[in-house]
Amino acid sequence: MNRQFSTLSQCIRENEKEFSQATGAYTGLMNEILVAAKIISQEVNRAGLSVINILEQTDNINVQGEVQQKLDIFANSSLKNILKRSPYLCAIISEEDEKPTIIPGNVIKGKYILSMDPLDGSSNIDVNVSIGTIFSISRKLSSGTEVTKDDLLQKGENLVGAGYIIYGSSTVFVYSTGNGVHGFTLDPGLGEFLLSYPNMKIPSKGTIYSVNEGNYDLWSDQQKKCVEYLRKRDKATSPPYNARYIGSLVADFHRTMLKGGIFMYPANSIAPNGKLRLLYEAIPLAYIVENAGGKASNGFQRILEIHPNEIHQRVPLFIGSKENVEMAEKFLSGEHK
Repeated sequence: MNRQFSTLSQCIRENEKEFSQATGAYTGLMNEILVAAKIISQEVNRAGLSVINILEQTDNINVQGEVQQKLDIFANSSLKNILKRSPYLCAIISEEDEKPTIIPGNVIKGKYILSMDPLDGSSNIDVNVSIGTIFSISRKLSSGTEVTKDDLLQKGENLVGAGYIIYGSSTVFVYSTGNGVHGFTLDPGLGEFLLSYPNMKIPSKGTIYSVNEGNYDLWSDQQKKCVEYLRKRDKATSPPYNARYIGSLVADFHRTMLKGGIFMYPANSIAPNGKLRLLYEAIPLAYIVENAGGKASNGFQRILEIHPNEIHQRVPLFIGSKENVEMAEKFLSGEHK
């Protein structure tokens, strides 16, 4: 990527030139996501001062069985209100909605499907921990006007792009279209995302592990052995590793992308299928980490090869530096002694 194209909008347009068949639809869609990101970022940054007390919980329970925050609803509504009128989309899948939003017939339907977690980590809002938006984009497969189940439930290998926005001490927008990963930081004065992390590469091995050790007693013996190995003080095997766990997926993943290591949310006896959602959390981040030279697995299979069976399907997730993820897979399979 040429550094002279320093804003996100410019870089998206520049990337489009690399594809001879490009129509401008993908660029248009990304620019609409960009507008929504700025709106959400502004609201997150002033949430503590908001006269509508947007930090509060509501009486609503989303499809995941989680209490919704007012900011959850705001983020979901902001993205959908902009995107459902988009001429580039035919459907939107959101963590907050039980069913997909199909673009109505009175709107010109596009060829893309957007899957998103509008505000990941929202339970941490009131303690000022970084939260974020995760999204992925795939093409409609069927040729008719109707959006089919096969259109909605696609493997990650089919993605044409994915990204996340982290709202913290600064707002950072990271995305990939399959040709590298680039990060942009919002300059509040200019109102523009400026290129700050060109051609992001995750280290092949790191010394940080991130997992909720409060679930230790619920893990399999193999998972326990993996974490016990990471905690050992044995110079011959290179640990100990440093434990870092924020509890906000976007924040934990962003740190892992920059510093290397592994983020794990394994299956346990209460959640045998894991906690994180395959379609709009695991798959987008797996796409990003693979394009940065890393790896993502459910412990036994590459995340991007898993075919979703339903839109809110859950999956265990091991993601980060290639060597660290492969080490975890060996423990889970019993190969690592």
